[in-house]
Amino acid sequence: MESDIALSETLGTPHVPGVAVRILPAGKPHLSLKACASIGAVSCDYELMSRVQCSLTPLLTGLLVTLLQLAMAVGLLAPQEPILERYSALVQHDSYWFMNIIDRGYQTIVPPIDHKVMDVSNVAFFPAYPAIAALFRYAFNVDSFAALLITAQLATWFFWTYFFLFCKRWNVSPALQICGTLLIVAHPAAFFLVAGYSESLFLMTLFGFIYWSTAKSRSAKIWAALHGFLMSAARIVGIVCTLFPVVYAVLQTGWRGLREPRKWLREHTAAVGITAIAICGAIGFFVYSQLRWGHWDIYMLTQAAGWGIVPDYLAVFKPGSYRWLVPTLNDPTEASQLSMTLGGLLLVGIALCELVPAIRRRAGLPLRAGIYFCAAAIYYLSVSGVACVNMESMLRYEFCLHALIVLAFLNFLNQFRTPPMLVRAFGIAAVAFFTAAGLCVQGWYVWNFTRGNWVA
Repeated sequence: MESDIALSETLGTPHVPGVAVRILPAGKPHLSLKACASIGAVSCDYELMSRVQCSLTPLLTGLLVTLLQLAMAVGLLAPQEPILERYSALVQHDSYWFMNIIDRGYQTIVPPIDHKVMDVSNVAFFPAYPAIAALFRYAFNVDSFAALLITAQLATWFFWTYFFLFCKRWNVSPALQICGTLLIVAHPAAFFLVAGYSESLFLMTLFGFIYWSTAKSRSAKIWAALHGFLMSAARIVGIVCTLFPVVYAVLQTGWRGLREPRKWLREHTAAVGITAIAICGAIGFFVYSQLRWGHWDIYMLTQAAGWGIVPDYLAVFKPGSYRWLVPTLNDPTEASQLSMTLGGLLLVGIALCELVPAIRRRAGLPLRAGIYFCAAAIYYLSVSGVACVNMESMLRYEFCLHALIVLAFLNFLNQFRTPPMLVRAFGIAAVAFFTAAGLCVQGWYVWNFTRGNWVA
């Protein structure tokens, strides 16, 4: 047995118990067909185990981060009540509208009522989140609030799983992974991931859409289309984000390919097809609205009538839209106004990093540019929508932009060699500072949110 193992190691072939290696007269090793089959089975088992392990690590890490977020929100900052009441405190404000949609379905008068009354007009939210929560409610016979939280927190788990799957695909160092995780977790609005809101579902489907759109296998295209369908049905900004595969394809082949549209379409049929299927989530909602109420845009009409949302598509270009003063903690509107300014600075800063010749990196640029496209679209449409209401809720909308930029920046930084110790120390100190400051502000917001106060 020992000689067989030694010989197998010398020859570079795996040793299979019970399989002998025979030496032919010429002095070359010979394995029987049965032995080769056994070795092939061991090799297949090894590859399968490797794939399972590669997926299991991001899955478990994502679960750990989700549980830590829940522990902070429910265990540390929620009201001092029995655990079930502490947990249900994560259902506030918009969550009640989602619960109303789950319990009653979409209802509205035409034209929609001119103020917020959910029992009269509730078609102000996209359908994916309440629809999935309704499936959980009726499948497991739970309350609507529990179904909302289960849906949001499962989506949070898979959002983090996709984040770590990206890190695995790019071979991001553990140190950078920790820094990226902390920068996302410490955002003041990060707790909305585990609350009864649609942010986690939107981010999970967006990250999954980008992940599978850039994968090579055929099944990946199916998963990309499925994620994109749910993404565009979760938030209106998801409609523009469905263009990611097309933007990515254009940047990979260059703009000159568009001079021959037919040839370009033949070469990138998969990207166009994924986008076409993905946008059907939103189109389905609009078709449903047209068939039921005779207005495909009843969502926009309800937003305008009840919330006073009148989009200003030039708001991003107006200097008066940007606020530079440090907000007071008890004024969430000021915090949202500052977050709009910081979101713009974040986009400008990342653009400079990509364009400055001394530090720019071409490797992975089409992927990062596609992510920047999604981030910029989310920022632009969000600002355009809430500019008329003093940037209300922009803190929450900007969080999606923040998560995308952190993901892209990890890909950017991962291309550099290990920096000197002084640079690493400075980076770690900066991340520690922003994490501590962000978690303090977030803690204050969670404390207020779980007691029914408006945050974003």
